[in-house]
Amino acid sequence: MGLGRTRNGALGLAAMRLRWVALAAVLPLAACNSVSEITGLITGGAAGAATGSPAVGFLVGVTVDAAANAGVSYVTRVWHGAEQDAIARAAADVPEGEEVPWRIVHPLPIGNEHGRLRVVRAIESPLAACKEIAFSVDEGTGEKLKREWFITSICKQDKTWKWAAAEPAVERWGYLQ
Repeated sequence: MGLGRTRNGALGLAAMRLRWVALAAVLPLAACNSVSEITGLITGGAAGAATGSPAVGFLVGVTVDAAANAGVSYVTRVWHGAEQDAIARAAADVPEGEEVPWRIVHPLPIGNEHGRLRVVRAIESPLAACKEIAFSVDEGTGEKLKREWFITSICKQDKTWKWAAAEPAVERWGYLQ
C-alpha cells in the first residue's frame, strides 16, 4: 500500500492523497475548540481500521475525545487563572482612582496579554478587603491599538489578592471561574 507500492494507481495514489488532504484539512483547525473532537475522530478511525472493529474504534474515539477535552479544559483554566492572578497582583497596592499597567507572560509565548487597570473603589468590611477594578486587554500598538475594558472585583485572601467575581468577566474568560 502507498505511493507506487501497490502498482495500483487508483488505490495506492488515492490512499496517499487522501491522507495528505485529511492532514491539510485538520491543521487549520488545530487552534479551534474542536481539537478534542478531531483528535477523538482521528484516533477512533485509526483504531477501528487497525482492529477491524467499529466498536473498538468508537470506544477509543470517545475515550480520547474525553481525555483531550479534559486536558484542554485544565490547561485553559490554569492559563486564565494565571491571567486573573496577574491582574489581581497588579491592583494589590494601587490606591483608589489610580491607573497602572498589567502584563502576563506565560511559559509558552502564546496568549501573553497586557493592558491597563484602574481601581474604581475600595470596599472595606469586617469580612474582607475588596476592590472593584476596571481593566483593559490591549491588542496592537499606536493607531491600531484596540482596547477592551472589563470590570471585576478582587478581594484580599490572607496576604494575596485574588479574583472574586465571575459574572462581569464571563464574556472574556468563559465559564472557567
